Amino acid sequence: MALHKLVVDDFYDTSFVLLAIHCRLEDYRLAYLLNKHLNIRLARKPQDLDYKYFAASYAIYEWNDITLDTTWNLVSNVCKKEEAALQSSGSLFDNQQTIKTYNLLPEFKNVDYLIKVSNENLNFNEKRILSKIQTIPQVITTYSIDLDQIKSKDHLIFN
Repeated sequence: MALHKLVVDDFYDTSFVLLAIHCRLEDYRLAYLLNKHLNIRLARKPQDLDYKYFAASYAIYEWNDITLDTTWNLVSNVCKKEEAALQSSGSLFDNQQTIKTYNLLPEFKNVDYLIKVSNENLNFNEKRILSKIQTIPQVITTYSIDLDQIKSKDHLIFN
């Protein structure tokens, strides 16, 4: 009897570009500066991205460019949450909090923000976008991420 095997990885859609941004700005401030320098209209989505059973939430901004059939997403890669310490130290101040850091893409822990530009034809100039982002004084650096390096690609599905 013949066995048929269907490999699901062959159907993965790579019709997007992922850009990494290193900067210490708040998400709303970076979205404003990107809108100003790139002439786009990112707006915060009503709900943040929640992963790991609501342990971490990430701010997300989106803009749908109807003329070029392109969707822009700006998402934070870092979530810092205060959590209560599990053990008591026996000190006078038992209310000790620890700050735990979660990353949307754990393999890129140093990246502060991600820009995902989705387009079926990939008909935009990536180098021009990177150079315009680099002109923002508060941005430390920006670069394109190779999609083959990402292990957790399911975290980049925002719909």
